[in-house]
Amino acid sequence: MSVPADRPDPAEGTGGSRVVERRLHVLTPLRRAWVPIAATVGVIVQQGEQAREWVTELSQGLRVLSLVGLVLVFGVYGFLSWWFTHYSVTDTELRIRTGLFFRRTAHIRLDRIQAIDVTRPLPARVTGVAKLRIDVIGTDAKDELAFLGEADAVALRAELLARAAGFAPAEAVTVGQAPERELLRVPLAQLVVSMLLSLGVWAALVGGLVGPALVWWFSESLWVTVATLVPMVGAVWTGSLGRLFTEYDWTVAESPDGLRLDHGLLDRAHETVPPGRVQTVRIIEPLLWRRRGWVRVELAVAGSKNGLLVPVATREAAHAVIARVLPGADLGALVFTPSPSTGSRWVVPVWWKGYGLGVSTELFAARRGRLCRRTEIVPHAKVQSVRRSQGPWSRARGVADLHVDTGANETVTARLRASAEAAELLDAQAVRSRTSRASARPDRWMT
Repeated sequence: MSVPADRPDPAEGTGGSRVVERRLHVLTPLRRAWVPIAATVGVIVQQGEQAREWVTELSQGLRVLSLVGLVLVFGVYGFLSWWFTHYSVTDTELRIRTGLFFRRTAHIRLDRIQAIDVTRPLPARVTGVAKLRIDVIGTDAKDELAFLGEADAVALRAELLARAAGFAPAEAVTVGQAPERELLRVPLAQLVVSMLLSLGVWAALVGGLVGPALVWWFSESLWVTVATLVPMVGAVWTGSLGRLFTEYDWTVAESPDGLRLDHGLLDRAHETVPPGRVQTVRIIEPLLWRRRGWVRVELAVAGSKNGLLVPVATREAAHAVIARVLPGADLGALVFTPSPSTGSRWVVPVWWKGYGLGVSTELFAARRGRLCRRTEIVPHAKVQSVRRSQGPWSRARGVADLHVDTGANETVTARLRASAEAAELLDAQAVRSRTSRASARPDRWMT
């Protein structure tokens, strides 16, 4: 549960309503204490033999006293960091006060909130607490409240989103969590098979086995081998079992506050794709997936790091979900034209056949890759600028590249287009983007 603070915030909301500060869950000090513990362990590991000598020189009584002292220091640090952390919700913003010696107050405007994710790491799930991570337009880092009781976290998320949607404070408290409708659920068998058919997973496994063996063969040093093995084990874990645990039971649901993504085996995450903030959609088709008609869908969202929409699904199911992310976009209307063979084959031998361009009334799409095909899609309304580039060799062969920049610092490039076609596309795309922005629907929660 979240605990009310002893005193109200001296600031008042509109209409003279008193704003009450609240503290985080009472188990939060245990989480905060891990910071100095990890730092102490890191120092001990770094010192190695010297740390062992220091410990052996102490008597048994001093060892016990030292251990008790460290526990007290860590406990006091965790308690004080929790005691001096408050949060409050006013009519216009969420305030988070932190800091014991150096005070910091984050003022998060409710109308700038674009997503609120609820994450439940395994220890948090066992103790019944959750973490709120808040995406705010215009900032890269996420503010967070860690930890709240699960019921409090869900209720606070619903209240903040309701206020961001324009509900009055009294109504926002009673609105509750917006209803949802499930669109897609990834079966475990399909997820496992897709990973077995991914060349990247096998490359990580082979590298994790062969790399340390080669280091040992050439260096014959145990420490060098261990130092090489640790990061490789991390890479293997991230690309295999770690990915399986993260993408386990992946569910995509639709609600008035955007698309909700629920996933995770050990650490459960509840993420939100905010409406109208998706800048680019990337459809990935690995070579061994194509016979099964499977794809992976990634996103570029302005101001958010939630980059995965669907880990694996059939092409038809993925297109149906993308249609909910990009309302009005018809992927079936995209017809891709390949790069011209006369000049492209001299600029990019062999691989030039993997490039293509498709433009519809709503979308700009570029395709690349022969082994692993990647299709990047941008709504015309999200295009910030259009550029054409042409090096000396490309100019001699009569081809050019067209670059489309979006609001998420992403660039989609249509490579190897005929020079005359690229010049026409540059002007036409600028017009399409300007008219699409003028007619685009506003980004708004729960509408």
